[in-house]
Amino acid sequence: MVADYRSEVRPSVITDLETKVSKENYGKYLKRLTLRKLRGFTDREVTFDFPVTALVGPNGGGKTTVLGAAALAYKSVAPGRFFAKSGKYDASMQNWSIEYELIDKELNPRLSVSRTASFKQLKWNRTAPEREVLVFGVERTLPATERSKLKAAIGGSFAAAREVTLAPEVTEHAAKILAKPIEGFRQLYVDDAGKVSLFSGLTPRGDGYSEFHFGAGEASVIRIVAEVEAASPGAMILIEEIENGLHPVAAQRMVEYLIGVAHRKSCQVVFTTHSNDALAPLPSKAIWAALLGNVIQGKLDVKALRTITGQIEAKLAIFVEDEFAELMVTTALRSHGGIELDEIKVHAMGGADPAIKVNAQHNIDPTCTYPSICILDGDQSERANPDKGIFTLPGASSPEAHVLNRVLDCLDEEAGRLAVALHLGLHDQERVKKVVKERALTNWDRHMVWEQIGGDLDFTSGHIVKSAFLTIWAHKFPGEVEALVEAIGGGLPRRDSDTP
Repeated sequence: MVADYRSEVRPSVITDLETKVSKENYGKYLKRLTLRKLRGFTDREVTFDFPVTALVGPNGGGKTTVLGAAALAYKSVAPGRFFAKSGKYDASMQNWSIEYELIDKELNPRLSVSRTASFKQLKWNRTAPEREVLVFGVERTLPATERSKLKAAIGGSFAAAREVTLAPEVTEHAAKILAKPIEGFRQLYVDDAGKVSLFSGLTPRGDGYSEFHFGAGEASVIRIVAEVEAASPGAMILIEEIENGLHPVAAQRMVEYLIGVAHRKSCQVVFTTHSNDALAPLPSKAIWAALLGNVIQGKLDVKALRTITGQIEAKLAIFVEDEFAELMVTTALRSHGGIELDEIKVHAMGGADPAIKVNAQHNIDPTCTYPSICILDGDQSERANPDKGIFTLPGASSPEAHVLNRVLDCLDEEAGRLAVALHLGLHDQERVKKVVKERALTNWDRHMVWEQIGGDLDFTSGHIVKSAFLTIWAHKFPGEVEALVEAIGGGLPRRDSDTP
């Protein structure tokens, strides 16, 4: 993920969208789908709790299957677009079935609507309602020279049937995603029917050039934005591998743009990705992982997926709730000594439920070559179950609050060490004490306190502040570190010299 990423989407927008979904304030919206039987899935449910949903997973894990299942909810998408049948070679399609729960105020102004799609007697049977659906497949990033439909546009005699200057809103949003001006760009229609088109642009000197000389990512972004801006309110937008052809920052900006579209046009977006950067702007409930015939909701990032599917060598996987817990566990294991950290992979899951569910799934998977455990926040102690590999961090509150309070307890004697850990000088220790005590008193959300302290101390990054406080905590309270390590017990890989 791009370092020090900060989303430009206001938290209020995320909250507004979550509330809009929970209150079902949509004319048309896909609320959930249940894969009764579809490819490798049996009786698996996906809920769309946020109007921009990311599907992650390893190759062959089922991301596109879920995307295609969402598409089949509506009449405008032909089943063959995602689930084509190839004669006798696809006999396994028999009795495939998907169930849907939809909001469609035209069909029922007050209650959800149930619909199905099934493959029986060699054909798809659907009771699908109408909705505008835009599908952007991976072919969108093919270079213009490799797209057969554009052959008519090659040659010195080509003249477009129609030329349209891109609308201001298209140029504005595309320019922000691409970080380059695109004023003066046009859409060139190859045929009279307007079904085939390409773009043309201008160099900074004003010289024209066609899409045959665009970067694949540049053309893809402009095409997506142009079609999305022209779509009707409430449309569904489906995108395969959203990061294709894009710089990591551009992938983040594309997702931020789509969140904005969902907010101002009540659109619903579902996309697949292999990119952690594309996940960064989204809340945990907006992310679903597809793997091993299962679907798991939560911020299960691509690195965690590689661990789960055995693509990373390890002797133990540890799943925790969030990034601070990940840092706390790593700090504790490092400070304890004798533990082989290189053989342990710690992953933040975006909540207690995803951490518990992924841990359970990992340990029952016969293909996994090493075990996993789950370490929840201290305020989840009632869910601890060592027999199932579920432990908790020290303290009875959130780990952020616990660590802050512990450091406050010893702040007068440890202010100098804390100042140095914050990359400041010893002469700054009194200022550090003042800032920490003031922020501890005025802060309402302990998850935000590190950034607030950092902002008061010469704009030190929140990550440095977290690491500094955790260093002091581990140094001053080794008993808590020891208790955590002892609770985990023999599952921790140790250096040879420390093995009993």
